[in-house]
Amino acid sequence: MSNSEKILKSLSNLIENGILTSKDIRNEISTDLKFQKSKILNKLELVSKEEFEVLKKIVQKQGETIKKLSKNKKIKKVKKS
Repeated sequence: MSNSEKILKSLSNLIENGILTSKDIRNEISTDLKFQKSKILNKLELVSKEEFEVLKKIVQKQGETIKKLSKNKKIKKVKKS
C-alpha cells in the first residue's frame, strides 16, 4: 500500500468516527503540501535571488579581469617582437 493510500485510509477512518472536521483536513493537507514543497526545493539545491546576484557580479568581475590580463599578455608579446 502506498503512502497516499495509507493517508487516505486513515483520514477516512477519522472522518467516519467523527473525530476529524473539514477544517482539520484542510490544515493537514496544507501542512503536508508545504512539507513536500520544502523537500523538493531542498533536493533541487536552489539558491536565493540575492545569492545568485552576488555570484553573477563575481563572475562578471572575473570576466573583466581575464580580458584585461589577456590584453596585457598580447601587449607584452608585441613589445618583445
